[in-house]
Order: sequence, then C-alpha cells, then structure tokens
Amino acid sequence: MAPPKSQGQTLLEKADKKANSSTGWFSSASTKYEEAGDLYQQAANAFKIDKEFKQAGDAHAREAECREKCQEGNEAANAWWNAAKAYKRIDPGLAVQALAQTITHLTKAGRFRQAADREKEIGQIYLQELNDLRKACESYERAAEWYTQEDANATANACYKDAADLHAELEDYPQAIALYEQVANGSLSSPLTKYSVKEYWLRASLCALAMKDIVTAKRNLSKYGSLDTTFPSTREAKFVGILADAVEGGDVETFTGAVFEFDQVTKLDNWKTSILLKIKKGIDEEGIL
Repeated sequence: MAPPKSQGQTLLEKADKKANSSTGWFSSASTKYEEAGDLYQQAANAFKIDKEFKQAGDAHAREAECREKCQEGNEAANAWWNAAKAYKRIDPGLAVQALAQTITHLTKAGRFRQAADREKEIGQIYLQELNDLRKACESYERAAEWYTQEDANATANACYKDAADLHAELEDYPQAIALYEQVANGSLSSPLTKYSVKEYWLRASLCALAMKDIVTAKRNLSKYGSLDTTFPSTREAKFVGILADAVEGGDVETFTGAVFEFDQVTKLDNWKTSILLKIKKGIDEEGIL
C-alpha cells in the first residue's frame, strides 16, 4: 500500500494538471497559468511546513514560470526570490540561479535598488557557502554600482570595501587599492563618514606593502596627507610609515614590534593579520622596489 501523499505533493499535482490543461471556450491561457501559479505557491508553502526545501524551491520556480507566461514581472521576481530562499537551505548553487532570475526581472522593471540587494545576497553566498572569492568580488561590485545609481552611497561603499578586501585576499592588490581609494574619496566629503577614511587608506597602504612597492606606499601616504591634513598625525599613518621603513630596510624586528604595539591599542582583524603576515614573509625576499 502506497504511503499517503503529503499536502505539498497533492497541491503540486493539482498545479501540474492545471498548467498542462487545455483552455476551454470561456477561459484563457493567462487565466490557466495564473491559477496554476497560485497552486504552485500553495504547494511550495506546504513543502516548507514539512521542511522539504528542495521541493519548495522547485514549486516556487514553477510558480515563477507561470507568472512569466502571464507577463507578471513583479510576481515572477518575487516567486524566484522565494525559490532562492528555499534553495539556500539546501543548495547554494540553485539559490544563486534563482536569484539571478529575480535580478533579471528587477532590472527590466528599473528596480535597481532591489536588484542590488539580491546581487549582494549572491555575493554573500559565493563568499560564505561556495568559497568563490572572485565571483563574490564581481557580485559585490555589481551591487555597489546599482546602489550608487540609486543614491544609496553608504551601502555602495560597504560593498566596494567588501570587494576590495576580497581582491586583496586574491592578491589583486592594484584593484584593491583603487577600490579603497574610491571609497575613501567618497567618504571625505561627509562629516559622518570622514572618520572612516583612515581605515581605508591603511588597508590601501598595506596592499602596496604586500606588493613590495615601497615607492607607491610612501607616495600614497603623502597623497593621503594632502587630501586630509589630519591624516599624517593618526596612528594609522604613523604605523604605515614605520612598516614601510622596516620593509625597505629588511628590519623584521622593527616591523614585528610596530605590529605588536598597534595591536595593543587597536585589535587587528583577520584581514589585517593575514596581509601583515604576507608582508613580513616578503621582507627578506629579493625584488623590493
């Protein structure tokens, strides 16, 4: 004897039957797909109650396809997003695909702020679930561009900063420096964000040192000081100056001492710790400019 069907499976079969039915004299294809979409949505919700997230995601995806056939772009975008949320529980790759479908509908409708939110979500999945730093970079930068055109500058800068951090982890140092400087320049004009500029310039400077490019590191320190006359007196600027001299002189002891002292006052995060270790490793290597 076959086990009883779940409510989700029963609703899914009804939805399939409706979607595949022929249209009668008094009904249109649009009506058929609208009704099928509603049934797929109900099936997806029933699957979620039973924690059957793959089936829930698949049902929302089929709902989305029905909404598309009815030319209901907003409803299709929402259905794909619901599919992504279900897929995230069990298959990050499918979640990315569903989010990409969502973004297609949002951008067609000119809803770039929402598209940026979904693109940022893709970046987080690539970073946290799929460990693909390069694709995460691409998503964060794309999201940042859309946030910028929607005047959500603070959110855009946060995405650009996240992308810069990842470029540095990938040792794409010139790209990281360019992004840190872009965020810093955008933050200089506001009293609310000006305080954070020294952090971006510190990170950019560490990238230059990781490239073993002492000339650029020192030139950039001078440039940053001309952009903000308070910067040269900050702990960050003085720290970079000591590190640059230590790297140039191959002085591991001074380098290590400066890092220790800085960490005593301002705890180093994982990103800074990682790049400082790379710089230290390179002190004794040849080819320092």
